[in-house]
Amino acid sequence: MGFFSFFKKDNAEQKQEVLDKGLSKTKESVFGKLKRAIAGKDKVDDEVLDNLEEALITSDVGVETTLRIIERIESRVARDKYMNTQELHQILCDEVIALLAENNTEDFAELDVDTSENPYVILVVGVNGVGKTTTIGKLAYQFTKAGKKVYLGAADTFRAAAVEQLVIWGERVGVPVIKQKMGADPASVAYDTLASAKANKADVVIIDTAGRLHNKVNLMNELTKIRNVMQKLVPDAPHDVMLVLDGSTGQNAFEQAKQFTKATQISSLAVTKLDGTAKGGVVIGISDQFKIPVKYIGLGEQMEDLQLFDKQSFVKSLLGKITE
Repeated sequence: MGFFSFFKKDNAEQKQEVLDKGLSKTKESVFGKLKRAIAGKDKVDDEVLDNLEEALITSDVGVETTLRIIERIESRVARDKYMNTQELHQILCDEVIALLAENNTEDFAELDVDTSENPYVILVVGVNGVGKTTTIGKLAYQFTKAGKKVYLGAADTFRAAAVEQLVIWGERVGVPVIKQKMGADPASVAYDTLASAKANKADVVIIDTAGRLHNKVNLMNELTKIRNVMQKLVPDAPHDVMLVLDGSTGQNAFEQAKQFTKATQISSLAVTKLDGTAKGGVVIGISDQFKIPVKYIGLGEQMEDLQLFDKQSFVKSLLGKITE
């Protein structure tokens, strides 16, 4: 079998440290708001729930997702009659984890990918500036570190900087980058990349795409064409269509997700730049609203700072312990 895993369990502690550090600004913000929501209260009442609702909405969890969480908590309060604020914190954690689980967001302690017959193909989409190329470079590093042969495809042929950046990442990581001249057909680049990868028995192929949203029809047609030409070589490609979102943009990330899900079928999310923002709550809202699992989160500049998403660890790090 061609299964492999990376992010070994023996570095779980190190991963949690990176996660805690990366989410520290969001945690500080959410922590303060939740503290204020229950200040001076020993029992959960309507005022506490109103304050909690406001705390979640202003933490970029999103209105609809927040209302779903509050409704669930209200039903628990009604059933249990009496609930103290310490119990509220645990129930909040439980309900957020349950929401993420409903969106098929697994706890990715390890990632298994089948490369037994053909390369595993990841098509990466997202607007310019969200950290798409950097995410691809870090992914390539992780796969390479696991001993896998990786090929990158520079199918964003509309921006010279995108191709150059991917080539730099290829050199840093030590993996081939397949490219063509500026303005070339992106589908042709994708085909060449997959053909080279197959010929050289590569395990993983990651294709970068143009970050254009101003014309959804063009974007849809382009991605459909890329998918069709790749399937001539690997019938079930791409195996993953990953949307990269900039977590620091908060509600703008919702809008980007909405536009891309209309243009193509997205199978996973990577949320980047969480280390420099207090808007990490957006991860919960986007996954809930679009029913797409979060697979990776970006927590810093280092190669190791792209982590597989673990909802338990994320919620633990984000919500912490708000009661004494």
